[in-house]
Amino acid sequence: MDIVNIKKIYANGKDEIEFFKQLEKRNGETNKEITAVVSDIIENVKNNGDKAVNDYTLKFDGKLPQYYEVPRDVINDALTEADPKLVEALLNCIENITDFHQRQKAQSFVNCTPDGCVLGQKVRGLEKVGLYVPGGTAAYPSSVLMNAIPAKIAGVKEITMVTPPLKDGTPNKDILVAAALCGVDRVFLAGGAQAIAALAYGTEQMPKVDKIVGPGNIYVATAKKLLYGTVDIDMFAGPSEILVMADEKANPRYIAADLMSQAEHDRLASAILVTTSESIAEQTVDEIGNQIEHLERADIIRYSLENYGAILICDTKDQACEMANKFSPEHLEVLFEHPMEYVGKLDNAGSIFLGQYAPEPLGDYYAGPNHVLPTSGTARFFSPLSVTSFEKRSSFIYYTHDALQKGKDDIIYVAEKESLTAHANSIKVRF
Repeated sequence: MDIVNIKKIYANGKDEIEFFKQLEKRNGETNKEITAVVSDIIENVKNNGDKAVNDYTLKFDGKLPQYYEVPRDVINDALTEADPKLVEALLNCIENITDFHQRQKAQSFVNCTPDGCVLGQKVRGLEKVGLYVPGGTAAYPSSVLMNAIPAKIAGVKEITMVTPPLKDGTPNKDILVAAALCGVDRVFLAGGAQAIAALAYGTEQMPKVDKIVGPGNIYVATAKKLLYGTVDIDMFAGPSEILVMADEKANPRYIAADLMSQAEHDRLASAILVTTSESIAEQTVDEIGNQIEHLERADIIRYSLENYGAILICDTKDQACEMANKFSPEHLEVLFEHPMEYVGKLDNAGSIFLGQYAPEPLGDYYAGPNHVLPTSGTARFFSPLSVTSFEKRSSFIYYTHDALQKGKDDIIYVAEKESLTAHANSIKVRF
């Protein structure tokens, strides 16, 4: 059995808070050197377009890809030639993701008042969206599904995907299969901050988009952050997180496996167990030792657990819920005997997984809810990616002469109180 030195903390209102504060430091300000590098890349792409993008591809990847924009027949061939088991699995995932997200679609509305006024809201999809998909060893077809499906349901007219080429200059076939199944319109072989800048500003060949979504490395994340305002983005993403709440009836084998399922993402990932049972805590540590030696990313998992993981032992389940709300994790598993009883007490989490047969990877791929979730405590005010993320709203107002006359004195009074006499005059001239 391998030994993983994950810290144990007895919750006393002080030590666990100190641990959470230490975790916040891993999400500190973006490295100034990285920000400077990314700023230069953005400015170069803004001024020089596709030439700058290709220059960076040559610099960072060593060679230019076979083609800048992937031809449609290459995308279609990837689907035709794909392993049928992959296609079937992705189609099953797509069915569930589509069913869940279709329920999020908002409706426009019109309210006609008795005095002849018309008030309403118009909801429609964004015009163009850019989707960033890592394309090397960390290639995630599931991210294509989770980003493209809600965009399509929202009514986005064009989805442009950017993904880095493989070392031989070709696209990742699994990514193309997912793109074909989800109806992605255009695919460009470009990655890094330069691809984000190209989407934000538009180039000779790459369309300018209204919003950029999808995961990426620190350079991609920094580019999205710097370009926010020029273009909308999904969210400011930090390292992955999971918090598992468990009582004495929970299975330590499941707990250990679920903690490691997130720890393998990144050395900065955080996996935390909050339990009311010291026995479960000890058994979970043993199970981590038993299971980790069989996992490919054992070194990453060990580093993550030993530096950013913890087992917090508390007195009651309500106390466990309080800690979960303070941490506001990206993923929250409730492995209590009656998990549904605690949903109402859990206010801050990206996605909540209830019971021993709803492990976090179920949400990553298959169940239907989105796996693009707020991290770093931002679940206090951010929500998962959804159909709403790809919609825009406009209100509209129609008033009759009589209705405006009824409200004119109030409007004029408030406008003049604010010293906005031109506002008041705009009403006065109509009477």
